[in-house]
Amino acid sequence: MKVLFAGGGTGGHLYPGVAMAGELLKLVPDAGVSFAGTKNGIEASEIPRLGYRLHLLPVSGLKRGGSLQAIIGNVRVLADFAGALLNAMSLISREKPDVVVGTGGFVSAPVLLAAELMGCRTLIQEQNAFPGVSTKLLSLLAGEVHLSFSEARQYIRRRKGVFVSGNPARSFPVSGRESARHRFGLQEPLPTLLVFGGSRGARSINNAVLKWLAGITSEANLVWQTGALDYERISAQVKPSGRLWIGPYIEHMGYAYSAADLVLCRSGASTIAELSNAAKPSVLVPYPYATGDHQRYNAKALVGTGAAMLIDDSHLETPEARQIVLDLLHDPGRLSSMAVSCGSLAHPDAALQLARRIIQLANK
Repeated sequence: MKVLFAGGGTGGHLYPGVAMAGELLKLVPDAGVSFAGTKNGIEASEIPRLGYRLHLLPVSGLKRGGSLQAIIGNVRVLADFAGALLNAMSLISREKPDVVVGTGGFVSAPVLLAAELMGCRTLIQEQNAFPGVSTKLLSLLAGEVHLSFSEARQYIRRRKGVFVSGNPARSFPVSGRESARHRFGLQEPLPTLLVFGGSRGARSINNAVLKWLAGITSEANLVWQTGALDYERISAQVKPSGRLWIGPYIEHMGYAYSAADLVLCRSGASTIAELSNAAKPSVLVPYPYATGDHQRYNAKALVGTGAAMLIDDSHLETPEARQIVLDLLHDPGRLSSMAVSCGSLAHPDAALQLARRIIQLANK
């Protein structure tokens, strides 16, 4: 059996494919697994590092807006897409995969379209509550469409072969809250706020937390991943404390989730999946420049079930936003209810279930 995964650009599009590939190889150890990506995406370094074959295709994404520059840029993009489609057809003809799996990103569209045009079995895995244009269009011909959010169903113009399977995400061993706090040097059994914005950080969140710092650490613990870009600036303004851990990156997120009573973070699809699998209440701050504002749709999916609260990025530094976070952090009854709601959305075995669907498609 041969499976080609197409997706990348960002970790959110790449790692679900990596997770599925790992489970697939556990079930079928001799399966041939490869990835299609671009030289500028995260896959260019990650896929070879993980030991998979990578096929590079030249393709770029559409530029948004109606400016002359955007229009000219999109003419070039369409020309690139035509070339990428031909290259993708050549790749599929050469590799002869039994199934092509699309996980989003620029390269996913031409590879999926080529596979559909050539009669190859296809599976689409959509991470976000608001699907991208490629998913909406290519889902019409795909063998199966797997969604991470039930809210995404309304945007898919077919009913058969559409499943809510969850988003393959990292899973972490659960540890005791007290021992997890000690790993971060937190000395007191206080409510603990976990803050992160991804490996690069989220500047607006960092700036807000810096303003709130005295109020947080006067009555709670704080585990704060600033991201690499902000760490030096932030750490220079922060005094060491037995109620504070601060760093550019958290190596063992499982301990961070175990230590936390509440999480303040962005609402990317992988983050949402991790929060659900860990059953952690959260205050979500959607990244305002995400394509199609998809992070807001992701956040609303959790807010609608009572699993999270939402604060607009532009309102983060207001006294009201600070009070929302502090009040929630000290409301154990509300946090417990939110945790139950969040856990009900979990799909901890999403990667395994999707690997099984891939195998079933290949054997049809």
